[in-house]
Parts: sequence; structure tokens; C-alpha cells
Amino acid sequence: MSRTIRIGTRDSELALWQAKTVQNALEKTGHQTQLVPVKSTGDLNLDQPLYEMGITGIFTKTLDVAMIKEEVDIAVHSMKDVPTALPKGIVEGAVMKRANPKDILIHKGTEFLDSSEGIIATGSLRRKAQWLHRYPDHKVVDLRGNVNTRMQKLEDNDWNGAIFAAAGLERIEIKPDNFIDLNWMIPAPAQGAMLIVAMEKDDYCRKALAGLHHRNSGIEVQVEREFLRKLEGGCTAPIGALAKIDGEKLHFKGALFSLDGKQKIEVERTVSLDQVENFGISCAEHILQNGGKELMTHIKSLLKN
Repeated sequence: MSRTIRIGTRDSELALWQAKTVQNALEKTGHQTQLVPVKSTGDLNLDQPLYEMGITGIFTKTLDVAMIKEEVDIAVHSMKDVPTALPKGIVEGAVMKRANPKDILIHKGTEFLDSSEGIIATGSLRRKAQWLHRYPDHKVVDLRGNVNTRMQKLEDNDWNGAIFAAAGLERIEIKPDNFIDLNWMIPAPAQGAMLIVAMEKDDYCRKALAGLHHRNSGIEVQVEREFLRKLEGGCTAPIGALAKIDGEKLHFKGALFSLDGKQKIEVERTVSLDQVENFGISCAEHILQNGGKELMTHIKSLLKN
């Protein structure tokens, strides 16, 4: 029986772009849809760093509740915001083809990169740690809000630059000319990927979403999220991971950093696609066995205080 699929989404410009992309894909396959925008706790509280709120999945929780209450049927997320353990009853429906996974720096001139004085803005512990690892004398300030809000804050303050995910700016076409690709920065697990979730019991929506799933993107983000889950990351630790399929092989690079960026524990490996199961876990175990376990314990103790 045909029915209208209600698509839950955050109400930022980027989130709506992502939801409309899913809406168009579903309608091309003959399904009726309706967009249902919802405000998230993460959008409402812009003054407090994410890790201080003590909530995993702060940008996904409101939509999870809406799904469980049957106010929406599916939800569209930036996959890097989604906790590695989904709420009971909610399952992954499809991973859309991944966009650019890189971080980029939007700057007001690059002279400061050769100086010991620089002020960079980011709300991400991962980006902060990696920036300080490379530029230990620079200052990193907190920056929150959706991409439009953050771009405006950069313009309004005397910072040298701010770090963004390339995919977000490219999707809504606001990436300026004054940017640098941060090829040395390891992105967040699943950065650039969009995830659509559905209720486990909803066979109609799960079947509709199966046709939107991109196999290679799904494998890449699965490895990255396995790595993250094993390290017990979430929003509360500076963890980067990037998996890339090339032919029949998958290349992986991941790292755990101390909060101040001084310590870095890294792993880089290649595996054939037929051996990819639990590969992310084994890469995380390498990190844990080489000082990562102690570093994670230290990070958690610092964030509690």
C-alpha cells in the first residue's frame, strides 16, 4: 500500500538541503513525501561547547524522539553527527553517496600561518587538537552554530580564520574563494556522508530507502564508525578517521589526539575489500595498545572537570 513518507529534518539551510535531496531521490522512485522540519537542542543552545552538554547525538536526539513518537517516518542526518549506537528501534536505512570529506580553512589572509600569532575558530575538539598539533603557538576559540551562523561570526570577529567541513559549504553553495584545503587534517568519521534512518519495524520505508544506498560510501563510513566506537569517541575526544575505497582495496588513516594537540597516536593501513569486516575495530585496537587507552582515560578525566 502506498503512503506519504514524512521526512524529519533539522531546519537549518544545510539540513533542509540534505532532506530535499533525499525527498527528490524518493520521489524519483515513485514515492510520495512530506518534509517535517524540527529544531534540535544543538541548534537552540549556541553558547555551550558540545562536549559540555553531556549528550551524545545532540543534533539527532530531537529527530529520534519524533520518530519514536511516530511524528515522522524517516530522518536525514549529517552522518558525522550520529552516535555510533542508534536508539533502540531505529536503524540505518541508507547512506547516500559521500561528498567531499575534507576540512577547509576559511581565512582573512594566510600570512598568520607563518607567524606564532594566530586565532582560529572551531567548536570541534578534533579540529582544535589537530590545529594545535601543527600550530602549537596559535590560539583556538570556540565557534558554534549552523554553517551560515559560523560564517557570519567569522566575519564579525577579529579571528584569522575558521575551520569548516567542505561538504556543507559546497552543498549550499556558500564556499568562498578565500579557503585552503586542510589535506593534513584527518576528518571526522563519516564526514561528508548523509545517513537516512528509519524505524526497524517500518518495512515500507526501509524498502524505499534501500534503493538510495551507496555501497562504497556505506563501507567507508562503517569502517570509520567502527574505529570511533571502539575508541569510545562520540563528541568527547579528538578522533579523526578516513577510509577510501580504491578498486578492490580500502585505505584507512585514523588518529587519536590529546586535547592540547601535543600527543598524536596514528594508524594507517590498507586492506582488500573482502577482508574489511571488523577492520575499523582492529585499527582502533592498534591505537589503544600503543598508548591510546591511557590517553582516552586522561581525556575523559579532563572533560569531566
